[in-house]
Amino acid sequence: MTASARRATQGPAEPPGGPEDRVPGLLRALRSIGAGAELRPALDRICRTAAELTGARYAAIGVLDPEGGGLGDFVAHGVAPETEEAIGRPPDGRSGLLGALIHDPAPLLLDELTADPRSVGFPPGHPSMRSFLGVPIRERGEVFGNLYLAEKHGGQGFSEEDLHLAHVLATEAGIAVGTARLYTRARRRERWIDGAVAVTTQLLAGEDADEALAVVAEQAMSLAEAAAGVVLLPEQGGGLEIVAVSTPPVPSAEGTGAPPGPGDWLSGAAGTPRSAQGAATRAELLGVVVPARTPAVRMLLAGETVLVADSATDPRLAGSRLAGRFGPGLLLPLSSGGRVLGALALPRAGGARRFTPEDLTLATRFAAQAALALMAAEAQRARERLAVLEDRDRIARDLHDLVIQRLFTTGMLLESAQLHSAAAGVREGVGRAVGELDVTIQEIRSAVFALRQGPADEPAALGTRVLREIAMAAVPLGFAPSHRFTGPVDEGVGELTGKNLIAALREALSNAFRHARASRIEVAVDAAAQLPDGTPAVLLSVGDDGIGLPDGGRRSGLGNLARRAESLGGSSWTGPGIGTEGRGTTVFWQAPLEVPGA
Repeated sequence: MTASARRATQGPAEPPGGPEDRVPGLLRALRSIGAGAELRPALDRICRTAAELTGARYAAIGVLDPEGGGLGDFVAHGVAPETEEAIGRPPDGRSGLLGALIHDPAPLLLDELTADPRSVGFPPGHPSMRSFLGVPIRERGEVFGNLYLAEKHGGQGFSEEDLHLAHVLATEAGIAVGTARLYTRARRRERWIDGAVAVTTQLLAGEDADEALAVVAEQAMSLAEAAAGVVLLPEQGGGLEIVAVSTPPVPSAEGTGAPPGPGDWLSGAAGTPRSAQGAATRAELLGVVVPARTPAVRMLLAGETVLVADSATDPRLAGSRLAGRFGPGLLLPLSSGGRVLGALALPRAGGARRFTPEDLTLATRFAAQAALALMAAEAQRARERLAVLEDRDRIARDLHDLVIQRLFTTGMLLESAQLHSAAAGVREGVGRAVGELDVTIQEIRSAVFALRQGPADEPAALGTRVLREIAMAAVPLGFAPSHRFTGPVDEGVGELTGKNLIAALREALSNAFRHARASRIEVAVDAAAQLPDGTPAVLLSVGDDGIGLPDGGRRSGLGNLARRAESLGGSSWTGPGIGTEGRGTTVFWQAPLEVPGA
């Protein structure tokens, strides 16, 4: 729970005069306290009921933080919104009378609270209070928090009867809190289980490897109520490289008056959209390598979990890009079968609540399930790659052993006919045909070489990788897409942008093959493009003459392209195709040539 106060503006009415007159109200109160299973509404009802039955102007419940040294939450009743705003932060319970009740959970009844030596006074703007009553709320024998009542109507002090009523309400509140906590824990476990199932389902659905990691980051961030979800994989130098970053979505409409969410740490200067800040943060972190000398990296690669109270002061994060950027955090190894595949980082914003032991347990189970799903998905993709390579090898063998031999034989027959022909025009025509056959044989041999080229032989140049993707797509398409390069494609495009461009090209060609029913595809890579703000960029376009985008059809592939571009600070969109009168679709994907921090 975050340390935030809840509001209720109406003060309580005077309680009935005699003890017997309060019994019906007490019975109704007990029924209302137990109604519902959510914790927050239950605490609100307890405060309101206690104020009504005892005639207190103000009532509050202070919820102990996980360490028990202060208050992690403060639910108040009777304080006007403008007064609460003037007070500012709610009490932390580490000093004064509230702290005394935490360290010594016994009933406290005072006619003049300011006269008590343990009192430390009120902050500016706080309403005047004299009489005070406090009792602990216990849940299964453990102190959950304290019920506070202040300023009895009429200027009187609280009576022993009020104290007895507060005891009864605190006992019932403990039962209600226990029920609400069980319900909340069950709901949280259900959400984590559903999240793990969703991750497993998407990973095994044949998603791209980068997309699979993004799914893990997004689901974990949402479930852990974190400010970001970060997936790191081992790199050659022994450190961990950030390969996927997820940040909370931005509300569709600003200025709605909704309370800030866990993603508000992304808010930048006035007038800067949070979406732009989030994209900048993702771009800044993607590709960053946390060095092997960082203690947290050594612990993660050894399969240990790292629980961080504050990233700014934790020495285990010293020297990393994550240090100081966030508040509490949880770093989990993605390990399965004794093999550490990577790590999952779940940082919260500065000042947010720390991760509890229950959070740690649920997140650890999720990480184990995600790691198992990643291994299964990796094995599945390996089988699919093997099947593709075997198919490519068969096609290459057939082209070499059958097609080329037949073309060669046909060429020899034509040359023989050319020698025996008496007509000069026929000899000239046959000669041109033989020349075309020689060119065709050379092109087929090049295609055979490309088909037999394995992933380990992939050259580093971006242009060559683009050509390789086009050649691979030609096999299922049945024709070779045309291509055009502009600008310094090989020299000017950074490695991170180039890697994502190849993935975007693969996605676009796959969409064209599966959905477009196209007869012609054109691929263009322009390394001399610019973003709207003038930043040098590379622009990829894949146009086809197919059936176009159907209304109401799936857009998951286009969504993947957009997310990949936005994570680098770019964008993706669609336009008319290359067919007659704009028939078909052209997919555009644009990103900076060099990504900051990569």
